Amino acid sequence: MARYLGPVCRLCRREGTKLYLKGGRCFSEKCAVTRRPYPPGQHGQGRYKLSEYGLRLREKQKTRRIYGLLEKQFRSYYTQASSVKGRTGEEMINMLERRLDNVVHRSGFAVTRAQARQLVRHNHIHVNGKRVNIPSYRVSPGDKIEVREKSQKIAYVKAALDSAQTRQVPSWVEVDQEKFMATFTSIPPREELNEPMIREQYVVEYYSR
Repeated sequence: MARYLGPVCRLCRREGTKLYLKGGRCFSEKCAVTRRPYPPGQHGQGRYKLSEYGLRLREKQKTRRIYGLLEKQFRSYYTQASSVKGRTGEEMINMLERRLDNVVHRSGFAVTRAQARQLVRHNHIHVNGKRVNIPSYRVSPGDKIEVREKSQKIAYVKAALDSAQTRQVPSWVEVDQEKFMATFTSIPPREELNEPMIREQYVVEYYSR
């Protein structure tokens, strides 16, 4: 699956908020949004007002970039969510949160979703004792995610776990740092998914227009 390979700090600046795509840098004074809180480009500091369509487009782009997906794959999540019972926006967010690369990131084994994706693709992650190298693999409640034994010595995995100690672990993930193992306990409650804030109803309105 294709992925974005350009500079990620300009994505945060374009959306006007921190998307936490750069790990520890996002929490430091070097954060691009803190240093230059305006969109990139020649006319970034100009005044402009978004239309209703523009607001929905920006929310869709922001959500897509948070989870590191390109348009075709992101739209497929909306299509799947719209075909099941329940609120389409919440169902879509739940599906995104259950991606294996996202769960690896939430568990603290990687500082960004891009790094988590690399861990998965390079065969460092096991689910219920079996190797899984598909970042979009959908985790179910009760699944156990672990860094394979030979990969536990990787420097950036240890650094990620050390960094995770300073941040709160989500309630739907139980992490055993000594065993490099996490258990996906339940579907994430929507009210806890507010950093960065996502207005999924705007995304639904964008695709259903």
